[in-house]
Formats: sequence, C-alpha cells, structure tokens
Amino acid sequence: MLTLVRQSLVVTLLLAAVLCGAYPVLVTGAAQALLPHKANGSPVLVDGRVAGSELIGQNFTGAGYFHGRPSAAGDGGYDASASGGSNLGPTSRALADRMRTDVAALRAENPDWTAPLPADMVTASASGLDPHVSPQGVAMQVARVAAARGLPVNTVAALVDAHVEGPELGLLGEPRVNVLRLNLALDALAGGRAEGN
Repeated sequence: MLTLVRQSLVVTLLLAAVLCGAYPVLVTGAAQALLPHKANGSPVLVDGRVAGSELIGQNFTGAGYFHGRPSAAGDGGYDASASGGSNLGPTSRALADRMRTDVAALRAENPDWTAPLPADMVTASASGLDPHVSPQGVAMQVARVAAARGLPVNTVAALVDAHVEGPELGLLGEPRVNVLRLNLALDALAGGRAEGN
C-alpha cells in the first residue's frame, strides 16, 4: 500500500513539474521567440501607446468613425472578460426585437445606403468581439463618415479599399476589414480624432 502511495506521489509531482512548469515555459519561450507580436496579444501601437488589439473589436460610436459588428459580450457589449454570444436562437423574440432596433438605427445613421443591409452589421459574432466587418459593412458607412469628417467620399472610399484584407492564404475565409486599423488610418488621414469614439 505504501509503495502505491509513493508511486502516485512521484508520478503526480513529476507530471506537475512537466505540465505546470517545463511545458508552459517552453511554449511561452517559443511563442516569444517565433511570434512575439501575436504572443503578446497583437497590440496596435499609436505613438508608442497601445490603441487596441488587432484581435478584439471595440465599440466605436461617433459619426466620424466606422462602426463594428454588434456585440453581445457583457451587459454593454464589447466586454473582453465576458466574451460570448447571446445564445438567442432564430425564434427568439428578444433577438428579433434587437435586430429590428439595430436595423432602424443603421438606416437612420446611414440614410444614403439604399441597398440591403449587410448581415454582419445586424448580427453579433459568436465571441461578441469580432474586430472585422465585411467590405459591404464598411461601404455602407462611407458617406456618413466622410460627411462627419468633412472629407470627400472618394477619399474615404479609397482608404477603405486600401484596408480590405483578402482571405487567409488566398483561400480561407472572406474578405474583411479590421475596424480599429481603418479608424486609426482615418484619424491619421484627417489629422486627429473625431468627436465620440
């Protein structure tokens, strides 16, 4: 019996040393050596300060900024500590009401857009923190952003075109636009931040 207890303790301590010590140190060291930007959260720096992450969506609300997807993460959305979807199904009255409200708000904010609304602009992602929107989701906002910034529409549209990312490896996924990177480029183009965030 004592032999079994001793063997169990030795195996437990050995596995704890490997799995709780050596393995995390090895993986962290490899990540820092090979992919330090990604290992540290893919921060986006502006003048040496972190403005956000390429991987986490932010809530831009001002008229002079492009807005991202709706978020169900946390009470007010965009809460990285509460990442997740709403778990509301297609027959949910709450989901239908929220989408109806979002559609009305998008139409009021972007009256020049007469085409159907892009689905990603009225549906939250599974994480609630998707940093990307479709090129159509950005295109519908160009006229509003240009007017709020006092910029020509074609200038803002060209900035959008320059920020469209293609599918991963040329074939995985859909074209998309990182909203944080686009808004930071817009600030740089316009010479500063717009009202609101």
